Amino acid sequence: MLTVTWRNGLSAETVAEVDALLDAATAADGAAPVSEQVLRRLRQRSPAAEQVELVQGDLAGSEHFVARLAGGGLAGYAFLDTEGDSEGRAVAELVVHPEHRGAGVGSELVRALLERVGLPVTPEGQSGDTLRVWSHSGHPAAARLAARFGFREARQLWRMWARLSSELPEPRWPEGVALRSFVPGQDEEDVVEVNRLAFAWHPEQGSLSVADLRGQQEESWFDPAGLLLAVDAGGRVLGFHWTKVHQPGPGGPDQPHGEVYVLGVRPEAQGTGLGTALTLAGLHHLAGRGLDSVLLYVEGDNGAAIRVYEKLGFTHGETDVQFAR
Repeated sequence: MLTVTWRNGLSAETVAEVDALLDAATAADGAAPVSEQVLRRLRQRSPAAEQVELVQGDLAGSEHFVARLAGGGLAGYAFLDTEGDSEGRAVAELVVHPEHRGAGVGSELVRALLERVGLPVTPEGQSGDTLRVWSHSGHPAAARLAARFGFREARQLWRMWARLSSELPEPRWPEGVALRSFVPGQDEEDVVEVNRLAFAWHPEQGSLSVADLRGQQEESWFDPAGLLLAVDAGGRVLGFHWTKVHQPGPGGPDQPHGEVYVLGVRPEAQGTGLGTALTLAGLHHLAGRGLDSVLLYVEGDNGAAIRVYEKLGFTHGETDVQFAR
């Protein structure tokens, strides 16, 4: 017997259970089952005690679905962002404990998500684009589940990898451009402005706020020296390369690796070579940290960006897939 309930916030005890489930799934699959955004929301919006369920239709942004067995054990978890992406679509991610896969837990979570956003369980006669659900690393079970409930593949997010070496080309900066590191308490608004302009088209990244950026500065991995800013002669921020260092974890690589976390350039500075220069500057920074590999995420249909990264030695690794109903 299985029950699925949802809350706007989870108790510390339930968060710990979800963390254990995520670790088990990562170890089993070799990839994290949910995004960093879900992890932040899981912790940022977790009150001391579980709240009562909201009435149907009262959307409050972050909603957490827990699937429990008759004995109370946690068999699955789903996160629903009802604030949605830039197109107003609700976005969900879900995971089933490896020990309870194949028993209908994923189906029950999908049914709960569909009902929560007001979609029928059966897709006959339905059109539009109301709910998006991520499958990280394109798990085959997720594809089968999507087909069963009438979801279609709507988006791919590629993970590309490169080796770092001492033979990296040196950045070539446009005239009058200099590089410096991010200064906490000073540069937040400038970075957020560049990010908003550079990613106005992006369903998630363009919504970064000053509060979000300040919150991420509290993360253990944040390093202001790894957030590189390109500025003009007057000190105006033209672009940035935010790097990240990943430490080994369950199901992950044995050694630390770097990430091109976010790379943003003002529209008027695009096409000047600034993006390539910033990319190389960040790679040099990561190599200087003693790392020998780096990854980045890029939209699967962004052919121009993929070609640039391929010229820098990146190759396609894994693919995250977003399904739509």
